[in-house]
Amino acid sequence: MSDTGRPITQAKRPRASLKALVPLLPYAGRYRLWIAGALCALIVAAGATLSVPVAVRRMIDHGFATESSGVITQYFLGMLLVVGVLALASGTRYFLVITLGERVVADLRADVFAHLARLDPVFYDTAQSGELVSRLTADTTQMKSAFGSSASTALRNFFMFIGAIGMMIYTSPKLSGLVMVAIPVIVLPLFMSGRSVRQRSRAAQDTLAEASAYAAESLGAMRTMQAFVAEKATTGRFRRAVEASYDAARAATLARALLTTVAIFLAFASVVAVLWLGSQDVIAGRITGGLLSQFVLSAVLGASALGQLSEVWSELSASAGAAGRIAEILAVQPLIVAPANPIPLPQPASGRVSFEEVGFAYPTRPADQALKGLSFTVEPGETVAIVGPSGAGKSTVFQLLMRFYDPQSGSIRLDGVDLRAADPAHVRGRVALVPQDPVIFGASVADNIRYGRPDATDAQMRAAAERAAADEFIRALPEGYDTLIGERGVTLSGGQRQRLAIARAVLMDAPVLLLDEATSALDAENETLVQKALENIMKGRTTIVIAHRLATVLSADRILVLDQGRIAEEGAHADLVASGGLYARLARLQFEMGAAALSDRVTAE
Repeated sequence: MSDTGRPITQAKRPRASLKALVPLLPYAGRYRLWIAGALCALIVAAGATLSVPVAVRRMIDHGFATESSGVITQYFLGMLLVVGVLALASGTRYFLVITLGERVVADLRADVFAHLARLDPVFYDTAQSGELVSRLTADTTQMKSAFGSSASTALRNFFMFIGAIGMMIYTSPKLSGLVMVAIPVIVLPLFMSGRSVRQRSRAAQDTLAEASAYAAESLGAMRTMQAFVAEKATTGRFRRAVEASYDAARAATLARALLTTVAIFLAFASVVAVLWLGSQDVIAGRITGGLLSQFVLSAVLGASALGQLSEVWSELSASAGAAGRIAEILAVQPLIVAPANPIPLPQPASGRVSFEEVGFAYPTRPADQALKGLSFTVEPGETVAIVGPSGAGKSTVFQLLMRFYDPQSGSIRLDGVDLRAADPAHVRGRVALVPQDPVIFGASVADNIRYGRPDATDAQMRAAAERAAADEFIRALPEGYDTLIGERGVTLSGGQRQRLAIARAVLMDAPVLLLDEATSALDAENETLVQKALENIMKGRTTIVIAHRLATVLSADRILVLDQGRIAEEGAHADLVASGGLYARLARLQFEMGAAALSDRVTAE
């Protein structure tokens, strides 16, 4: 999503530019000592390399001219020392810059994930988790070279190029002038093709992200895929996505290869031309062979540095495309944030909830009002059930009370404080949710129960499991509370996952309890056990229950009947049935269907 609130997958793509790397430079700035050490090693290595042509010239002009083999030996020993310094400096530079790149990418990944964790559901209503993971992994990996090897190589070759030019001018201003004429011819293609490389690299990253998003979605629904025998169709679609990613990557690589080819050819062709001209001066006696050798070696070093700069330019261009994708995420600002001076919630908490003329439409469906002037109050310790047909707005009430969204009109208050004036973290800390489809993580049973309170003791965790009627089946697992239960809890039954979610809410010990058909996945026996456990933990807490099965709300203090975002009826079960309204119709349909199903089962038996 862009900073204007549009989905990141649909927002207008900014033009790829190396400027995309600038906002990320502070990550490297945290490690100035590493950078200083790498620069020192880089300068030493460049200086050692540039001294080689001088040593070769002196050896040709003086060493070979003397009859003493000892002088030649001294020159070679000197060159060996230079090579040793070069090797040590290069190794030091390599270690520092590669480590710096890894460190920067690790920090960047952590910050991007922390930023994603702060974004509200409005962002995730449209974002694809697979694409976000691709940006968090593949894009940050692409940027590793920009902060590490590419930046170091660029600086080294820049120093080498400048140093080589300086030595060439000192050695032969005439020949250097000819080389200077060739430099614009070499450099111009780099700048002209840089935008194409960045755009193609960005396209390759985008297509890879789309393939990753589809793969993540498909793997997460593997059982559904196999149940509908859709393996072939799904695999074919992913193969097409991978092929599109390959084609985009190949196009980007081709652009970089052509850029490198042209730059290297032009650089070394100019060296050959200058060498030919220099050889004419040696024949004419205007310069010595050693001087020409020094000039040629300097020119080769300069051309090599310029050629490698073209490769680095391509890598930096690709990194800029990835940086732009990361920057898009970091530019998204959450809509649900704590105000500058949040009003603290009263202590101790009472759990009073009130909706006052609340009007709300989801950002993805602004023309469809989910709630229309909804008003009700739940007193501390009261249990209120919300029922109604599908689409009446029941789940929206929970979404707003958790402050995943803010209403467009009216207000929602918790203990007398408008949620928009409070810190969302403090609001959510007072509300425990048991969803209809609980999220179970691929960790141990204990970690899942402790998800809301990682500092809870083992005794507190086990007590929560006992109150949720989960302790018995947990102890029967191979490693008890330490058993790993697989991604999304696939090794557990639906009822067991639901009881873990209930235990998680119990451990949170919040004054407000939200139950979204919390017993829907349980069989009759377990439903009775869990219902008793819920009745126990509901005592002294404000409890709001969303119920699709009306049998679960008979003991509620009040029942709110929602229809098209408004309260159509309100009262106790008996009163609502007697009134003959919407609730009575829903109750009659459910109980008649239940009786018919029971009769059919008895007949079949």
